[in-house]
Amino acid sequence: IDRRIQYLTYRALKAAYLEHHASAAAAVVLDVDTGEILAMVNQPAANPNDPGQRDGGLLRNRTVTDTFEPGSTFKPLTVAMALESERYGPRTLVDTSPGRLRVGRHLVRDHHNYGVIDISRVIVKSSNVGVSKIALDFPPEALWRLFTRLGFGAPTGLELAGESHGYLSHYSTWGEFEYVTHTFGYGISVTPLQLARAYAVIAADGLSRPLSLLPVTGPATPGIRVMSADTARAVRYMMEQVVSSRRGTGARAAVPGYRVAGKTGTVRKVVNGRYSPHQHMALFAGMAPVEDPRLVMVVVVDDAK
Repeated sequence: IDRRIQYLTYRALKAAYLEHHASAAAAVVLDVDTGEILAMVNQPAANPNDPGQRDGGLLRNRTVTDTFEPGSTFKPLTVAMALESERYGPRTLVDTSPGRLRVGRHLVRDHHNYGVIDISRVIVKSSNVGVSKIALDFPPEALWRLFTRLGFGAPTGLELAGESHGYLSHYSTWGEFEYVTHTFGYGISVTPLQLARAYAVIAADGLSRPLSLLPVTGPATPGIRVMSADTARAVRYMMEQVVSSRRGTGARAAVPGYRVAGKTGTVRKVVNGRYSPHQHMALFAGMAPVEDPRLVMVVVVDDAK
């Protein structure tokens, strides 16, 4: 933990938590080169030195204990699967008209009819129809294997108390619609730390490195190859457009003087066994600087009002 980054993250997260009258919030920051966790922040929070504040709900580390459906933050991962096949490239066109796609008895919808767009625009516009059509070109096993290589459904190896493994079912249990919903982050649950670890793979040119709460001395571990460096870089540049484009969903994450890449996500919460139209999780996962990422950050705001 870097006390400077921890403090800055705490201050920013608390301000967002209060401004949006959220139920809770969490953020985690990773060092891409070493796998070190530089910040872990939760809201609401308590001072553990004060006996009167030792409430379990206030003291739990939401970055490793709380799970959520990651929503559109998974779309870059689906695109990475397609790029790895070499059947798709950043300029491959996808017809998303008329803004909806029937899959079995269900409809997948976009907010607008984006028409024929390339894969980069699928990410920038966060098209559910676009990623669904891309995924239907591949067997479910391909997506499942990428997800497992990225560490979803498994512990991070930190052995922190109460850490959740999240949930990733085997592809053999997926129907066609369940497969499609996985491409835009429904039907799977992850922790903020798991999502940050996956984005760190994209930031590290396709290499997965072990996470550490302690300083990493000596040379960084070489890591395990999850995807090609070309794929990781292509996805980064697509996500840069999410932030740098005025019409991108993450334009507010732009930082003057830095090239930032990232992806937004908005997920309906499950209330009494059904998706609520009024309660959501708001997510952002990103990295900087794009040309040689050093930091990866995931922010989750629960039920912003």
